Amino acid sequence: MFYGAIVWDPWLIVAQIVCLQCLYYFTLGLFMSILIGSRVSRISLVYFFDYSTMTTATVTGWCVVGSFLLSSIAGAGYILYLVERAKKCLDFSATLYIIHLILCILYGGWPSSITWWIVNGIGLAVMALFGEWLCIRRELREIPIARYRSIV
Repeated sequence: MFYGAIVWDPWLIVAQIVCLQCLYYFTLGLFMSILIGSRVSRISLVYFFDYSTMTTATVTGWCVVGSFLLSSIAGAGYILYLVERAKKCLDFSATLYIIHLILCILYGGWPSSITWWIVNGIGLAVMALFGEWLCIRRELREIPIARYRSIV
């Protein structure tokens, strides 16, 4: 092998996906407890996986929308530290949202709300683009090289 060669490691990819998914749902729960906790008596999985709670008709629905969008911004930061490559940001973001779609289908059926699709589409775009921007900024930083003076 030569320097810079990337070895395909499926266990690393699966571990990154699992970590990203767990951190995303942890952050989503944190934002929901902050934004929705004072409005409802009990937060349940309905707010995470049921499309009917994501609505623009109520203040609580707007809080759910805000929680999802703030979590996508935080997800971009997680991608920066977990994935560390700009060219992989879209892949990991899309994987996260596909897994979320599957969990939503298993929990509450096919999402028939246009609001759900718009919010998750915007969340995917924000996570992928902001994560890519952060990774590119990190990749383009100058490498500090210490200059040593020879003492004669």
